[in-house]
Parts: sequence; C-alpha cells; structure tokens
Amino acid sequence: MDSFTFYNPVKLHFGKDALEKLSKELAQYGQKVLVVYGGGSIKKNGVYHAVMEKLQEANKTIFELSGVEPNPRVETARLGIDICKKEGIDLVLAVGGGSVIDCSKLIAAGAKYDADAWNIVQRKVFVQDALPLGTVLTLAATGSEMNSGSVITNAATEEKLSWGSPATFPKFSILNPAYTVTVPKNHTVYGIVDMMSHIFEQYFHNTTNTPVTDEMCEGVLRTIIATAPKLLEDLENIQLRETILLAGTIGLNGFLSIGSRGDWASHNIEHAVSAVYDIPHAGGLAILQPHWMRLNVPVNPERFAGIATRVFGVEASGKTVEEVAYEGIDRLAAFWTSLGAPNRLADYNIDDAKFPQIIEHAMQNGPFGNFNKLQEEDVQTILQNSL
Repeated sequence: MDSFTFYNPVKLHFGKDALEKLSKELAQYGQKVLVVYGGGSIKKNGVYHAVMEKLQEANKTIFELSGVEPNPRVETARLGIDICKKEGIDLVLAVGGGSVIDCSKLIAAGAKYDADAWNIVQRKVFVQDALPLGTVLTLAATGSEMNSGSVITNAATEEKLSWGSPATFPKFSILNPAYTVTVPKNHTVYGIVDMMSHIFEQYFHNTTNTPVTDEMCEGVLRTIIATAPKLLEDLENIQLRETILLAGTIGLNGFLSIGSRGDWASHNIEHAVSAVYDIPHAGGLAILQPHWMRLNVPVNPERFAGIATRVFGVEASGKTVEEVAYEGIDRLAAFWTSLGAPNRLADYNIDDAKFPQIIEHAMQNGPFGNFNKLQEEDVQTILQNSL
C-alpha cells in the first residue's frame, strides 16, 4: 500500500437517541445558527420540529435557508453565504441528505471569504477556514456527513464540480436511522446505488498489497447487497435502515481508501451528464459505471474477477479471468436494475445530441481517472454504450 496520513475529525452520534447529543454540541458554539434544509420533507416527518425544539431549548437565535436542490446549486449557497455574513452566523446546521450537507459546506466556507462561491468550487480560492458545520442526516447515500467533500452545480454555466477542504469536515454529525424511514423507495434505491458506487470508485486502484481495505470494501458491498432487497420490501424496518445508514457513512469517510487512491472517473462523467440534464446523481451512476467497468476490464482483469467471485458469487471454474470479470459486471448491473435503478440514458430521455458538451465538460482538466486515464474517445464510448 502507499504511505498515508489519515485525518477525519468528525464526531459521529449514531442511533435512536442521537439527537439528544445536539444540546451538548450546540453549547460549544455561538448564539446564531443557520439551519439549512431542502424541499420541506423534514417538516412532514417531524425531524424539523425535533431539531428546532433542541435549538430553542438551547436559546439559540435561529435563521433558516430552505429549498436546497437535489443537485445543489451555487446560487442557493450564495443565499446562505449572504445570511451568514449579514447576521454573523456562528454555526451552520445542515438538516437533510448529502445535497443539503454539500451546499452547507460551501456556505460555511464562503462565509469566510470575499470571493464568489463559484471561485471556491473551481478551486481558485484555497479554503483554509470555514464556519463550524453540524449535520443531522435524513438520507443514507453520500457519506458527506463524515467527509470534507462537496459537489455543486452551476445552472448558469451547466457545470457540476467537486471540491473540498479539511476546513469543511463537519464538527459533528447526528444519525438516527428513524429519520430515514420515510424516505421513499426511489430515493432509497438511489442512496444504495450511490454508496455502492463510492465503494467501487475506491476499490479500483493500482496500488498493491491492500488486503485490509479490499476486504473492507468487499464486506460492506456484500452487506449492502444482502440488505437492500429486504429494505425495499420493508421500508420502515429500523434495523435494515440502520445497516444501510452506517454503510453509506463508511462508504465515503476515508476508511476504505487508506493507503490507495481510487479512480473516480465514473463520477466525473456523471457530473458532466447531470450538469447538462439535471438527472439524479445515483441514477446516472447506475447507468454509466457498469460501462466504465466493461471498458476497463483489460487494465486489470484479475481485480474485476476478484470482486465478481467474492462479492457477486460468480463461479470461476472453467472460465477465463475475463469471462468471470464480465459476468460480475453483468450481475452488478442486473442487481441495480432489480432494485429499480435506471440502466439506460434513454430512461431519462437522453440521446447523443449533447454528447460533445458532456465530453468537453468531462475533459476540461485533461485525461482523468486513477485506475486508468480516460481519453476523449473513452468517454464517447462509455456514453454511446449507455444509450
């Protein structure tokens, strides 16, 4: 494995009584709190009331920013930044899923700088400071509650970029599985696809001697695969929600990539697609990532075959390594489809009309991907095969 320095300062409160820890956390910060949330589902499921009650008990001065989009917009983050600067906000509290948390990270960082928020996302500004950020998670998916990364869309320019800074790690995150039981089936499926995709991105690397993280990745994937179909048949099952919730957090909190550098090309292509078409992030990944895999089997067929046998139960006897690898990819694609995820760009009424724009977006920093550097023609092939 590669030499590494690991850092993750997030305090994670997990379980049915997790929100009880909010009062103690609030005591460490100032008077003014900006609560950031999405379209209003937290008001329907009681999470909003529960959080507000804790804030009121702590005698905090509360400000709110609602309406964060599923693909969070820089325009929305700018509104939050303006509130922080005008009101002297002491703590940003994200209540929602990964999109709300990603937007809140940009708000927390932007509040400390005079530069426009999009300059931060474009990494023209190096973020060394940010307002304290806390999260109350309501959706198992992105892992943003325990990492420093963020993905933001600029609707005006049709760009979607990832960024992050050690300053944007949440100070604390509160995860109560009960807060996820009202998540509808389609968003539950998207969350499951997203966390699995994150694990695949970290699994496919060129570093040698990584048995510990390989086993960790494979074990979490097996657990998700065993749990997901049961959860979709019993959406209010707390124990199943609990398992998936923790899997999403473990999937992207840095533990699975210790000592190696994952690929992330599939995410880059999906960001380019959803920047133009504004489709659900995980829906795009469900379509694109199996085709990235098929294209890259020749790079290291043994690695694909290993995950095929150990995660998807492919029988290897009498088959070539390549045959095992491709069968594993077919089983992954079939599994995601069986959950209800899309498998063609046509499912979102996407054709090849804007492929040149998508490819240009994906290639804006040159060839990309750490497992295998993709060229323009590779992106074209993946998109064409995804139609």
